[in-house]
Amino acid sequence: MSLQTRLVELERKHRQLEDAIARAVASPSSSDLSVAELKRKKLQLKDEIERVRLTMPGRTLH
Repeated sequence: MSLQTRLVELERKHRQLEDAIARAVASPSSSDLSVAELKRKKLQLKDEIERVRLTMPGRTLH
C-alpha cells in the first residue's frame, strides 16, 4: 500500500469516527465511556495521519 493510499484510508476512518462521535453525543443512550473511547481512537488516528504525512516525500510541516 502506498503512503498516499494509506493516508486516504486513515483520513476516511477519521471522518467516520467524527460522525460516530457526533451520533453518540446526540444519543441519550450513549455512555460517557463509549464517547471517550471513540475520541481516543480518533486522536490515535490523527497521530498516525501526521506520522504518515511526515514520511511522505515532498511534504512540509503544517
